[in-house]
Amino acid sequence: MRVLVVDDDVQIIRAMRINLRARGHEVDTAEGGAVALRLATQNRPDLVLLDLGLPDMEGLEVIRRLRGWTRVPIIVLSARHSAGEKVRCLDSGADDYVTKPFGMDELLARMRAAERRSASEEAAPEVSTSAFTVDLSAKCVSIGGEEVRLTPTEWHILEILTQHPGHLVSQRRLLQEVWGPAYRSETNYLRVYMAQLRRKLEPDPAHPRFLITEAGRGYRFETDL
Repeated sequence: MRVLVVDDDVQIIRAMRINLRARGHEVDTAEGGAVALRLATQNRPDLVLLDLGLPDMEGLEVIRRLRGWTRVPIIVLSARHSAGEKVRCLDSGADDYVTKPFGMDELLARMRAAERRSASEEAAPEVSTSAFTVDLSAKCVSIGGEEVRLTPTEWHILEILTQHPGHLVSQRRLLQEVWGPAYRSETNYLRVYMAQLRRKLEPDPAHPRFLITEAGRGYRFETDL
């Protein structure tokens, strides 16, 4: 893999570079968020290892900006142990959270798991339910072989949800990814568009089976197949 390591501790960066290269990975490094975002755009890493306490911006902001355009796996490496911090990172789009200090063998195992999940998502561009089929590669949804017309915003919401079947996607994350950082509190937007999606896709929109609301938290896509 090509791995981007983001940490303001020079010793950690050096140790990670040595260990990862010894195992055959290509390694890019950044000591701040701005450089990390630039390298991610230029070099398109296969995985990001990210510390939260960066000198120029919080790691959470780096996660949010990356999630605005890429699904690259992100593993947070942090000395912060609080459950709340872990939840905020995962809700913002991180794939895993490893507390410092950590063993290299554990980190490598988590990297392999993240790589497998990413490869699995890429290998399954079609998601089916008993009511409709979502073709992620063609960016379309169909019922009984007939395409359903969705607006770009409706499609974007559905795409995010179907990429994480069975998992809660927070309101904040959906708003961030679909509308941008300035709209993170506009939960009424989501209610309107989710209602439209249910009218178009659910057999009984009043009793949804596939596009599930978790009140005050977010939304979840379920498949019955």
